[in-house]
Amino acid sequence: QVQLVESGGGLVQAGGSLRLSCAASGSIFSINDMGWYRQAPGKQRELVAAITRDGITNYADSVKGRFTISRDNAKNTVYLQMNNLKPEATAVYYCNAKAKWYGDSRYRDYWGQGTQVTVSS
Repeated sequence: QVQLVESGGGLVQAGGSLRLSCAASGSIFSINDMGWYRQAPGKQRELVAAITRDGITNYADSVKGRFTISRDNAKNTVYLQMNNLKPEATAVYYCNAKAKWYGDSRYRDYWGQGTQVTVSS
């Protein structure tokens, strides 16, 4: 099947930057959309940014102009560059991929295990 592994989370001061990475592995036939979601304590998981296979991006209003999503299709990897971080960005960040593996008949949602991002004020 498909596995997603995130890296790059951590603790940063307000105004700082972090870069998250998520690599997909397994018997991958194809990956369509990839994206990043986050979930803060006591809140629902929300979309942060998404990117199509062709590079079309979509961002939550709260991160526009500060976060940049990109992907390397050859490496099955998606990135999230986060600049000018604010304390309200503190959350667990999850990678998502709509992927199909060899032997499957349709695309499915796959999730990473999550990586903690903490922004101190």
